[in-house]
Amino acid sequence: MRMANFKEQYWRYSLFVIILTLGIIIVVELKPYIGGVLGAAAIYVLLRRQMRYLTSCRRWRRSLAASVLLVEAVICFLIPLSLIVWMFVSKIQDMTLDPQSSMDAIRGLADRIREKTHYDLLQEENISSIVTMITRMGHAFLQGIFSFGVNLIMLLFVLYFMLIGGIRMEHYCRDILPFNSTVSRNVMKEIYMIVRSNAIGIPLIAIVQGSIAYVGYVICGVPAALFWAVITCFATILPVVGAALVWVPLAFVLALENSWGAAVGLLVYGTLVITQSDNVIRLILQKKMADTHPLVTVLGVVIGLPLFGFMGVIFGPLVLAMFVFFVHIFKRKYLDGVRPSQLFADKR
Repeated sequence: MRMANFKEQYWRYSLFVIILTLGIIIVVELKPYIGGVLGAAAIYVLLRRQMRYLTSCRRWRRSLAASVLLVEAVICFLIPLSLIVWMFVSKIQDMTLDPQSSMDAIRGLADRIREKTHYDLLQEENISSIVTMITRMGHAFLQGIFSFGVNLIMLLFVLYFMLIGGIRMEHYCRDILPFNSTVSRNVMKEIYMIVRSNAIGIPLIAIVQGSIAYVGYVICGVPAALFWAVITCFATILPVVGAALVWVPLAFVLALENSWGAAVGLLVYGTLVITQSDNVIRLILQKKMADTHPLVTVLGVVIGLPLFGFMGVIFGPLVLAMFVFFVHIFKRKYLDGVRPSQLFADKR
């Protein structure tokens, strides 16, 4: 009997070690494509109800429904994102094809800074640092474009098969969770709610705040206002500072050009309108779509960006929210002694 128990324990832990080892190898090898996989998961959560409606209510074949929803994902999500990326590419191409104009702009800015502060920005060591920085940024940008294209293909590939096997995939994931059926259902529901909230709420906040910033840029006469408004959209992803990383330097440049009225106006507009609109919109949307504390969203983005790249804005808050959620389950079940059926009574 002892030998049988020993063999059973040996087989169990050996299988666990094998699964863990293979899992680590898979994650390490798939790390360059993690953005595409996570992006597919996020879009799947947004489309899963439509998939269920088309296959269960409309009786469409799963392959047909998945193909139609894939086209919807391309039109609604991927084409707008690709157009934004192409706008950045065109700007980089303009700087590459006509470097003299870029250097003229830099020299003009340096001259104005020297007039105002008596500091020569174009010192030899500064020029060397600027050239090195521009070169690194160019290489990083080109690598990012290539990675974006590869992850885009990976996203479409993974999303199609997620849609095809969605119900079985969800049931399988729910069954392997280390909880009973009631807790597992609530865990999956919490994951869907948080992903849906971030996948819709964060881009919506960015678009709204970018639009508000665009109005201010146009009023204050900022050159290439649309381009800087798009930059502002992406800047809102960063917690705390957010859009101020864009409009504060723009106000500084306007001041260097002796456009003091526009500079002061942009500072006032940024402080009273752009910043406050971000706080108000973020609180309203996050509370309406998911009862997620704003601090979880902010810290989640800080955690997620280094781990998952751009998709960290969605899955970083998810990781932190799930940590808080599991701590809540542990406290309710093992410290408070609450029955499984009452674990989530306080969340209704």
